Amino acid sequence: MTFRRHLPCVFATLLLATGLAPAQTPSAPPAATPLHPWQVPPPRLSAEAYFTNLKDGDRIETPYLLKFGLSGGWGLAPIAQAGHGKSGHHHLLVNRDLPLNFKEALPFNDQYIHFGKGQMETVLTLAPGEYTLRMLLADQKHLPHFVFSKPAKITVTRKNDTDPATLQKKGLEIGLDAPASRPPLRVRFHASLLNVAQMTQKIPDTGHFRLTVAPEGAGPAPAVMDFVDGQTEVWLAPPAGRYTLKLEMLDNADGRRPVAEPVNARLEVR
Repeated sequence: MTFRRHLPCVFATLLLATGLAPAQTPSAPPAATPLHPWQVPPPRLSAEAYFTNLKDGDRIETPYLLKFGLSGGWGLAPIAQAGHGKSGHHHLLVNRDLPLNFKEALPFNDQYIHFGKGQMETVLTLAPGEYTLRMLLADQKHLPHFVFSKPAKITVTRKNDTDPATLQKKGLEIGLDAPASRPPLRVRFHASLLNVAQMTQKIPDTGHFRLTVAPEGAGPAPAVMDFVDGQTEVWLAPPAGRYTLKLEMLDNADGRRPVAEPVNARLEVR
């Protein structure tokens, strides 16, 4: 089946929000936020945008809630205002290869889906067939960064009658590669129906993540980490032991007001 045949229905209910607000003059970049001693560089030096709940060869039914991740210290920065440092916004490429010219802005159509408000997910409504999906990060002007995913070739086996709106619920999630492992350990942050941005952008209705890592029982003081540059994951190497993780999202207007209920997870470091 060709993609063209399915164009009328591919993204009939895809949750688009391109954020085409005019650019504003950004404030001066702040000094780098000091890292907590438990924070470590990722094992792979190269950064990538990736799917957190989809891999090459998967067979899915639609509607399907697709979630995005971003590694290498990069953060999300909506296009309403220019971000600083390693930042950009997600794009979903459907049956398209990476662009040949990274100095040209990405087009706007059903094969280049922009998430310019700092979203971390979307609902796929693809018709049955075979597709190749890929994530790509780009800047405020939609110029691609060399931050992208490997292609995921998937098969949509069925399109059911589920209301796409029922698949999303406002809130946060903590993602762990394994609940018990040796360091370094990756902790992924996810926000549903919430937009992530750099705190200095001061964009209304956006927030940034805060993670608290608290040892269970006697041990060192809890580690509190604010990801004010829009990061959506962290690699940790705390001492061996059991920990409770608490993830919050704080409003970017003042950096203190929660915009969602916090969530918790348990982690064992061996």
